[in-house]
Amino acid sequence: MDKKGILMVLSGFSGAGKGTVVKNLISKYDEYALSVSMTTRAPREGERHGVEYFFTTREEFEKTIAEEGLVEYAEYCGNYYGTPRAYVEEQLAAGKNVILEIEIQGALKIKEKFPESLLIFITPPNAAELKRRLVGRGTETLDVIEKRLSRASEESQGIEAYDYIVVNDDLMTCVDEVHRLVDDARREPVRCQEFIARIREELKDFEIHAE
Repeated sequence: MDKKGILMVLSGFSGAGKGTVVKNLISKYDEYALSVSMTTRAPREGERHGVEYFFTTREEFEKTIAEEGLVEYAEYCGNYYGTPRAYVEEQLAAGKNVILEIEIQGALKIKEKFPESLLIFITPPNAAELKRRLVGRGTETLDVIEKRLSRASEESQGIEAYDYIVVNDDLMTCVDEVHRLVDDARREPVRCQEFIARIREELKDFEIHAE
């Protein structure tokens, strides 16, 4: 089978635990790589170039956009953020499944650009649990939590666009399920084009031609 990795998008409501799922997925299985974004914002204390982000200038970022060197990008609060195409392609070629942890709008753009990408949506078992987790974090005001829940209601309208929905009720069960889905997806014909082309070519040696 093809050794090339899968470009995968993991999305989910704020509070669904997708970030924790990603961290555990990467630590438990060695065939995953989390995409490192490029940004024009200044590094924060402790952040390292090429680890948390690829830090660059606005001029260089816009040059990369013009050269179609980004898988996707957006501008937030005066700074650009984007996914470098070269890094993604390098990791995929090495057999790594590259994870993009982005929202629904970005996920749909990725699917449009890369039909072979795999979209997985992480969700809690119900809305009450989502609210409980957001409140339980203790890091945000009630007003912010209400905005996040309202945003989740809007995001729920786009879930059908994803390939799979995974319920994050028990963390490690969720992690293993995501891994199983990715493993199965690597065997789908749409992601085995090189293998299909090669075996077709080999089989031509057995063709019987009418005289």
